[in-house]
Amino acid sequence: MLSVAPACSPLSLRRLFLPPFTCRSDGCLSLGSRRIGRRLPVARPPLSVTLFSIRPSSGREQQFFELEDEDEAEEDEEDDEDVAAEEYVNGVLATGAFSEDVYEYTESEEEEVEVRVEVQHSAGSLTQYNHHTWQRVERLITEVREFGEEIIDFDELAGVYDFPIDKFQRLAIQAFLRGSSVVVSAPTSSGKTLIAEASAMATVAKGRRLFYTTPLKALSNQKYRDFSVGMVSSGSKLFDVDVVVLDEVHYLSDISRGTVWEEIAIYCPKEVQLICLSATVANPDELAGWIGQIHGKTELVVSTKRPVPLQWYFSLKNSLLPLLDEKGTKINRKLSIDNLHPSSSKEDSCSENRTRKYKLNKTEQSLSRISRISRKTSLSKNVMTSLRRSQVPQIRDTLKHLRVNNMLPAIWFIFSRRGCDAAVQYLEDCMLLDDCEASEVELELRKFRVQYPDAIRECAVKGLLQGIAAHHAGCLPLWKSFVEELFQRGLVKAVFATETLAAGINMPARTAVISSLTKRGDSGRTLISSNELLQMAGRAGRRGIDEVGYAVLVQTPYEGAEESCELLFTGLEPLVSQFTASYGMVLNLLAGTRVTRMASRSANLNSFSTGRTLEEARKLVERSFGNYVGSNVMLAAKEELTRIRKEIELISQEVTEEAIERKCQEQLLEAEYAEILNLQEELRGEKRLRTELRQKMELKRMAAWKPLLDEFETGQLPFICLQYKDSDSVQHVVSGVYVGKFHLDPDDSNIDRSKNKLAYAEEQNGSNPSYGVALGSDNSWYLFSEKWIKMIYKIGLPDVSLAYGEALPREILKGLLTEEEIAWGKLSESEFGSLWSAEGSLETWSWSLNVPVLSSLSEDDEVQNWSEEYQDAINCYREQRTRVSRLKKKLTNTKGFKEFKSVLDMVNFNNEKIRRLETKSHRLTKRIEQIEPSGWKEFLQISKVIQETRALDVNTHVMYPLGETASAIRGENELWLAMVLRNKVLLDLKPAQLAPILGSLVSEGIKIRPWKSNCYVYEPSSIVIKVVDILEEQRTSLLQIQDKHGVKISCGLDSQFSGMVEAWASGLTWREIMMDCAMDEGDLARLFRRTIDLLAQIPKLPDIDPVVQSNALAAANVMDRPPISEFA
Repeated sequence: MLSVAPACSPLSLRRLFLPPFTCRSDGCLSLGSRRIGRRLPVARPPLSVTLFSIRPSSGREQQFFELEDEDEAEEDEEDDEDVAAEEYVNGVLATGAFSEDVYEYTESEEEEVEVRVEVQHSAGSLTQYNHHTWQRVERLITEVREFGEEIIDFDELAGVYDFPIDKFQRLAIQAFLRGSSVVVSAPTSSGKTLIAEASAMATVAKGRRLFYTTPLKALSNQKYRDFSVGMVSSGSKLFDVDVVVLDEVHYLSDISRGTVWEEIAIYCPKEVQLICLSATVANPDELAGWIGQIHGKTELVVSTKRPVPLQWYFSLKNSLLPLLDEKGTKINRKLSIDNLHPSSSKEDSCSENRTRKYKLNKTEQSLSRISRISRKTSLSKNVMTSLRRSQVPQIRDTLKHLRVNNMLPAIWFIFSRRGCDAAVQYLEDCMLLDDCEASEVELELRKFRVQYPDAIRECAVKGLLQGIAAHHAGCLPLWKSFVEELFQRGLVKAVFATETLAAGINMPARTAVISSLTKRGDSGRTLISSNELLQMAGRAGRRGIDEVGYAVLVQTPYEGAEESCELLFTGLEPLVSQFTASYGMVLNLLAGTRVTRMASRSANLNSFSTGRTLEEARKLVERSFGNYVGSNVMLAAKEELTRIRKEIELISQEVTEEAIERKCQEQLLEAEYAEILNLQEELRGEKRLRTELRQKMELKRMAAWKPLLDEFETGQLPFICLQYKDSDSVQHVVSGVYVGKFHLDPDDSNIDRSKNKLAYAEEQNGSNPSYGVALGSDNSWYLFSEKWIKMIYKIGLPDVSLAYGEALPREILKGLLTEEEIAWGKLSESEFGSLWSAEGSLETWSWSLNVPVLSSLSEDDEVQNWSEEYQDAINCYREQRTRVSRLKKKLTNTKGFKEFKSVLDMVNFNNEKIRRLETKSHRLTKRIEQIEPSGWKEFLQISKVIQETRALDVNTHVMYPLGETASAIRGENELWLAMVLRNKVLLDLKPAQLAPILGSLVSEGIKIRPWKSNCYVYEPSSIVIKVVDILEEQRTSLLQIQDKHGVKISCGLDSQFSGMVEAWASGLTWREIMMDCAMDEGDLARLFRRTIDLLAQIPKLPDIDPVVQSNALAAANVMDRPPISEFA
């Protein structure tokens, strides 16, 4: 008989390998306060990875491990639930390079389907199949005991199954049997679990042990049920592990889960085989290379072949169309925005129609241009939005198309809990079951109600009887398991779920519907990644049942078919390391002798055992996946930098004067070359003279404007035209009204500062360019020298007061300039003075409206008052410019100039190439300097906090009692939890009062649902509030120390749900707790499980007062009751 231990904590696995430490979350969600609607930023709840231990049974006494609590985190649903749900009011959603799979296997797909239909067609046959499979496993174990381990080979393991094994499965199993660790990257639902099953069979048959880990509690529970078929549950101590399976290892990129995967790989003994199962990612080779480097021989198996082909569809209001063309490489032309838009009017010109047609045809040439149809179309943004909204289907519309086309059952992904529930309620009158199926569901529901009366989700019963259900973290796990079972048996036809369901849970469907390509977040709507899209779409297609799976994307007001194709064709994203240090990691790596054990040792610290040195710890920390990738990047960058520098050196030799002269002499006659050089020297002299004359002309022009500006200091305020080029050499022309001459306040001589005052200039030194100020037609102030004046006009605003006693317009505008704090910014600069601008105010707005546009000003209005000196300067400049042009023409007509020009062109080309290479070299050098080992900086910062709080002496490695407790605890912030648990204020609490205090430490991510505005939560007792207030002072102190050293690990303490925990710990029933409760039952259940988990750790922690340990055990026993205990 075989035995399987229930799921146990990652802490146990990590302690088995090396020091224990805890994965923590750095993500941010929002937590609703007791006052509905007010929100506070908090961090995500801590992660706990679940593991299984499979081994042969023994006669030893059974020991049951307590299941670790884990949040089935749903990042999508925690943002703006109330708004997200409104997207489904009345059933309307208001809201990786893709390539064909390469068939590389030798097995016949048709044969495979035919066999698997027979074993998976019904739940009954599936149960019989599983029972038959485990009989074969037991027979295999018996044969190994009789004939030895040598008989275990691929054929023996494959013989357990009644269907042929795929090629990638065979390659992975064979690699495992050779003793290698294995990394498998294959599409979702392709059968990666079979590799783990076969490995488990081989391991168990040899009398050894295997750990199975997953990132989600629901997935772990499902795997536990799968492995428990025909097996007896038991447990054992954690030792002699031979194999560790890391299922869904692509969660290594998840910010709240990734660290634990890397920790297991880093600290796992090299003799333990790792089986890493990943969905398709862009860099599986890097993952396999990293594991091979830090752990040992590792083989990579990659498959792009889906066992059930996937077809992409797009749902509109009145149709369901293929998303791609027949080749699957471009968008279906029927879905382009221009094709969906009818002719706007009969008055549209033929040229406009031809333009749209031309643009559409051009977009068919490449996908990148297809994805930008909406941006290139002649339709306005408002028309586009209106068109998209008119095409948004109701849920009924899409469901109708699915049913008519025999595309049910379907998993419908909606990125919010409330959206899922609203969709179910909207479809409550849509019967998707026949009479027989409806009766079966009703019977199963009665059984479930009898067995788990508190787990019934009454608001979902009506929809369930119609074949429709919701599946999200707001539901009790027992209810979700019930929905999963009915769905697998074909008794639920449509499940509305959040994206967590895409993560490996065994709920294959014929169709996966993705309701939107964007999710709501703190910063608004964000686009989902291509990996997320393919993960959800991968749920479609039931192996052995469906010949094809369907992925359906839906038109929304925010995105259409073009955006869907763009995301689909962007390509897979690579795995990215999220490795971070924690207090538990630092304490366990550096810990030496414990203070509590010093009495039995010599008083000399040198005689104590020491922990790892910082250098030894650094070597371990720097073995992370991020550092492996970073080291490869750095190596490649250094190689590229060396290559670039060598290329610059070679090219530089080609642009020296000697090299240029040598090439010219090779291609030209001596006389020709001499003539060209003489003409070039002459041309340079003439150009210098031209520049001098242009400057002289500019000075004369500016001098001509000065008396004009002086004349306009009184009388009307003339209109003026300013001209300048911006940093991109774009010409700008601005009209304005001239106010007067100004200079900078002596106290504010640096105009680059954000705040500057201007003072009116009574006198202006003529040796420098004078500055004037104008108010532009764009309601901006312009501070300018004569350099920027293009024209001054005779007409302007009358300098006459509008009413008796009022100030004159010039005085009013000057007053606004001198009284207000104005932030000036430089528009352009020159040797003759710069041009500045600043935004106007509400007071200047009405004045700017009276500045005419330039087109309304005629030449007759221009001031033509040029001096003779300026006219002479213009004539001299024009003559010199003509002389330069003639000399250039003479040079170009010189014999041999064509060859000379080719040499110069090559020199210019090489100089430009050197410039580009130097820019790239500078960028690479900076990038190399920025690359630093990830995790080590945080490690050092945390060590400083540990040193200052006296948890551990980093120099002597002596562990103090606070550090002992923190090193053994498992949570988000181990140091903070240890501080609380060691606080003497807990000694006076009863068990029912201790529980809410601990609940306040682990309630991050739990929040009140804003739509439950008429509901409530229980208030904590005055004693609990008093203790929380005391702890808040200590929390503030720790946060200050953390901020001092740059550590950003949250210290959870929120009493808003403490009353709920206190009520449950005091004995209230689940029905009483949930009556008019402002929390989702799934959230409340998770809060209770987290609290129980923390309570259960306390009796096992070192140096905790026995009174606290006793009370914690009592509180945990009281709280661990149905329905909480039933999904442990």
